Amino acid sequence: MRSPKDFFRPLAVGAPTPVREVPFRPSRMIHFFDPGNEKMAAKIPALAPTVDVLLGNLEDAVAADRKEAARDGLVKIARAADFGDTQLWTRINSLDSPWVLDDLLTLVTEIGDKLDVIMVPKVESAADIHYIDRLLAQLEAKAGVRRPILVHAILETATGVAGVEEIAGTSPRMQGISLGPADLAASRRMKTTRVGGGHPGYLVRQDPDTQDAGAPRATYQQDLWHYTLARMVDACAAHGILPYYGPFGDIKDTTACEDQFRNAFLLGCVGAWSLHPVQIGIAKKVFSPSPDEVRWARRVIEAMGDGTGAVMLDGKMQDDATFKQCQVVVELAEALATRDPELRAAYDAAGEE
Repeated sequence: MRSPKDFFRPLAVGAPTPVREVPFRPSRMIHFFDPGNEKMAAKIPALAPTVDVLLGNLEDAVAADRKEAARDGLVKIARAADFGDTQLWTRINSLDSPWVLDDLLTLVTEIGDKLDVIMVPKVESAADIHYIDRLLAQLEAKAGVRRPILVHAILETATGVAGVEEIAGTSPRMQGISLGPADLAASRRMKTTRVGGGHPGYLVRQDPDTQDAGAPRATYQQDLWHYTLARMVDACAAHGILPYYGPFGDIKDTTACEDQFRNAFLLGCVGAWSLHPVQIGIAKKVFSPSPDEVRWARRVIEAMGDGTGAVMLDGKMQDDATFKQCQVVVELAEALATRDPELRAAYDAAGEE
């Protein structure tokens, strides 16, 4: 067994020192793009300032005969573009594919200093992360990368869900975990062909009326992903990394997309994937606390003073627990305000009222 003292030592001679705490940078939307698509690549300079994270996708949405073009395209884009405060991530091919080794060899050695996070699909165990961890250290040392590239796992198999707590705590590189509902549904043999979201057949029904057995009975659609998402959030929180909702596949159904993103936000997720520009605004709206929420949270913090005891505000009791809840909201608002001028103005205005 490896000593805990070695946990934060580089895994290769000359590799950068691992991080001791995952830096919180706004990542409300992880916007996917195909770097091998020249038309899409041309939009990156204009798109970058509008999103928190740009992710060059090399995996499932890229056909087998275009894998190399996508990889080469990402290198070209990373070298040419100034991303400013926007993070650059990539989703590499799965560890059982013939492309993943070339993905890592190429990207780390050629654009390692530009890459913030590498997203690893279909992670099933700590062993998958250990493999990536050691290989990244070796490549960082070889390329002279100055800071460690972080790792993000996608939870999209039943085996991965069963081991999510171990996966979350595997390495100092672990930045976060995303829910991958489509592949997870297939792995579990779930009977849905949707990418995220609910299903009209997954419901509960109101009990029959004892006075009128034939009266209509209301039904309520349930959330297929609640258990998995909540378990993933707990695993991330326990290990100091960040949880994300993954894709919502019905691009036209912006209402349901917003609902699903908001469920994830309320449960503790910090962001979600955006697959189309229309979802960027939804994620920005949902994963940013409203000015009213920030105003209320600041009132509670001010009234509570050192955070001990209890006070009454507008007929509601506030104590140590609500003080901590309000700190979460205010700290998130302050972090987002540093990146988003519109939010900063809205939050400042809320503080003046």
